[in-house]
Amino acid sequence: MKWIRGVRMAISFTKSIVSQLKKDITELENKIVNEKKKKDKAQAKMKQVQRDMKLSQSHSDLSSKMSRVSKLTEEIKTSERLQKDFAKELAAKNTSLKQNLAKELKQDSI
Repeated sequence: MKWIRGVRMAISFTKSIVSQLKKDITELENKIVNEKKKKDKAQAKMKQVQRDMKLSQSHSDLSSKMSRVSKLTEEIKTSERLQKDFAKELAAKNTSLKQNLAKELKQDSI
């Protein structure tokens, strides 16, 4: 009887891990989508500022726009880095999920 109770506890524990991994995966996917939107928005703003730079009449206006382009470039780099970090974490979570699902199937068959 002790053995069966231990298996049930292990199954319950595995199910909670699987549930948490699914939640984490969904959150990471949403974060990736949000960062892609931020990157796309920054790229669009940068293109607009670059077009406006051609029309700049004064040195201070041009300098201001060049500064804005630099900031937007940094935003884009940061967003790309975050997307890569989230993608790595997502891959690890997916791997862990597959392992735990396999473990869960094995425990269910006992």
